[in-house]
Amino acid sequence: MLIRSTLLTMRCAVIVGAILVLTTHGAAKDRHTVPVQPNQFEIGRRTFFDFGPPFNYYELFIGRAAASGASIERIIVTPPGNVCLAPAKVEIARASIDESPQSLLASKNLCSIPEKEVQRELKRCKHCSVFSGANVVMRVQCGTQTRLIRSDILDRDWFDSAAKTPEHTSSTMRLLSRLGDAVGPGVMDKPMFEIPDDEKRSAKGSDSETLLDLGAGKYDELFKGAPDKPSELYQAAQTHPPAPSVRLLNSMPFSPEVFVQPTYPVLARMASVEGVVSIKVEIDSSGAASNLTFEGGPQLLRGVVAEAVKTWRFPSDAFNQQVQVKIEFALNCHVPAR
Repeated sequence: MLIRSTLLTMRCAVIVGAILVLTTHGAAKDRHTVPVQPNQFEIGRRTFFDFGPPFNYYELFIGRAAASGASIERIIVTPPGNVCLAPAKVEIARASIDESPQSLLASKNLCSIPEKEVQRELKRCKHCSVFSGANVVMRVQCGTQTRLIRSDILDRDWFDSAAKTPEHTSSTMRLLSRLGDAVGPGVMDKPMFEIPDDEKRSAKGSDSETLLDLGAGKYDELFKGAPDKPSELYQAAQTHPPAPSVRLLNSMPFSPEVFVQPTYPVLARMASVEGVVSIKVEIDSSGAASNLTFEGGPQLLRGVVAEAVKTWRFPSDAFNQQVQVKIEFALNCHVPAR
């Protein structure tokens, strides 16, 4: 009887020990496989519209750990709408956030999202019409593995309060909104039609290591399947088309002593209007031009010529004389024929 009791006690001890070993091993394994939240992220967002050009905008957000939270860098790459008036452009903005990258991503550990869940969200609107929206790809480092997580934002996710946006896509939209609030106005704040501005220039590669990486193609992976490669758009943005010019061809038989050059009207540039404006003026006793008579030239250019000529002043020899003036407006750039 004593022997049976002893054997039973030993058997129970072995079973309990085995359970403890298995439980401990399982817990250790779980601790080993639970991924750590990334401390840096890269997000590529292609926003597309059914009006344009341009019809697509490419944005890159990079969040890095900083001493007081996170540093955010956003680069917007815009394809050319018109190679002469609105060439490819690169814009960069930076900001600091008093939250760490892990905190910004806290709503969902990107490394632990099941791939089946991501794919299920991507298939939610396989056959419906989408006129505007965004394709978003997040790139994070999960241990030794790099992971790409995509979510598609539909126009109804933007504008329909009952869109039933799925969980991951919804959290991605909230994160992008948080980043956008930090760095300032973005793609959704751009005008529908770009107005020419010769003073604006694209950001240069020397401004940021990120821009150099962008030009080298490091972030093209975030925009697979898009109509453009951001690296190629970046390279195109570094070359600016020639600026339009306005010049006085002749002023006969007298030249003005005080000369103000007409400005090239934006509307004329957008309409690709150029040419020579010919005007005849009379010089009064103060040396000013009066009684202007146009003899040729596009109507869109005549108004600025009249405004400029009225400010000119001629030498005393020209008093009470007539002067023939010709002014040339040249775009110096033409959109290639398709």
